[in-house]
Amino acid sequence: MASSIKDIYITGLVNAHALEEQAISLLSRQAERIESYPEMLQQIRLHIEESRRQATRLEEILASLGTSHSTLKDLATKLTGTLAALAHVPMQDEVMKNTFANFAFEHFEIASYRSLLTMAELAGDNSGPKLLQESLNEEIRMAKWIEDNLDATTRTYMQRTASGQKAGI
Repeated sequence: MASSIKDIYITGLVNAHALEEQAISLLSRQAERIESYPEMLQQIRLHIEESRRQATRLEEILASLGTSHSTLKDLATKLTGTLAALAHVPMQDEVMKNTFANFAFEHFEIASYRSLLTMAELAGDNSGPKLLQESLNEEIRMAKWIEDNLDATTRTYMQRTASGQKAGI
């Protein structure tokens, strides 16, 4: 069964909203546990707020198209985010696993927003791209922060572990 270009775009927006809800859930669980990495905690808190604004932007675009996000998808992805964050808790290298997962997740979101920009163009949405570009820029900034701080995070983790200090989070 064929879908219209607009319907495909709307589905992408709904999925992106659910993805932002997952990000908020995942990062919130991580922020609750971080003790030894203050710069990381600051960036995660900042990105939680950015993710909330991104979800709001997506809601605005969906409303302009006469629809809204999916509460069911949002709940399912929030649960997934919580479970993903909890999966790393028992591991000694929790901070490293979270860092790797966050880096991958940010790039997934970057790809999603880039795809949504193409969908918006094809669907003839002239107002959505500005909001989507704002969100894309925030995702790129966060991915870059993780990349730029991977060395320092690894070094801190290794030094804390080698000295017998709490290192995971």
